[in-house]
Amino acid sequence: MNKKNSIDLSLYVITDERFLDSSNICEAVEKAILGGATVVQYRAKKKTTKEMYQEALLVREITRRYNIPFIVNDRLDLALAVKADGVHVGQEDLPVEVIRKLVGEEFIVGLSTHNINQVREANKKGITDYLGFGPIFPTTTKENPDPVTGIEALCSAVKESKIPIVAIGGISKENIEPVISCRPAGVAVVRAAFENGNPYLNVKALKEKLNV
Repeated sequence: MNKKNSIDLSLYVITDERFLDSSNICEAVEKAILGGATVVQYRAKKKTTKEMYQEALLVREITRRYNIPFIVNDRLDLALAVKADGVHVGQEDLPVEVIRKLVGEEFIVGLSTHNINQVREANKKGITDYLGFGPIFPTTTKENPDPVTGIEALCSAVKESKIPIVAIGGISKENIEPVISCRPAGVAVVRAAFENGNPYLNVKALKEKLNV
């Protein structure tokens, strides 16, 4: 199956190195998938490349077992090395037009955006398969997060974008409803899935909100 053509972005789960390592990442990701995650992204910033490679291989195996699209954050080299389905990059990473030339059309390419101008620029290029937009709410996931966009900006981005928008940043089951009201293609969560409790129950609770 070509995951690019069938990708369901509705509940996009991102791993977090503060809570996960090689000892628990497989179990946590599997529980998140069973709870309803539709995409899994591997993200780590402070580990060695070798550690990231080893962990990404583990996650790749779990996502393959459940036929869930697997995305690697920032690192195209790692994404290719573990045979991921795609890569997600930021505004300061390798340009999406360069990535597309390297990987071809079948590879999923996602891009972070933080304001309407970046969304418009992505529209013009027409290269990416989806856009992350946020942070919608304050977040502790990044050490130097971009300014909070808020709900109004998200709604504007969804209306403006020709590319599917995934809302990200501080989203939890307590505040997801106004996010959903903007009708993004999906929501991305990190802490809400993995920080406390059981990832299966955490993701299931989010999924139930999405399906209301």
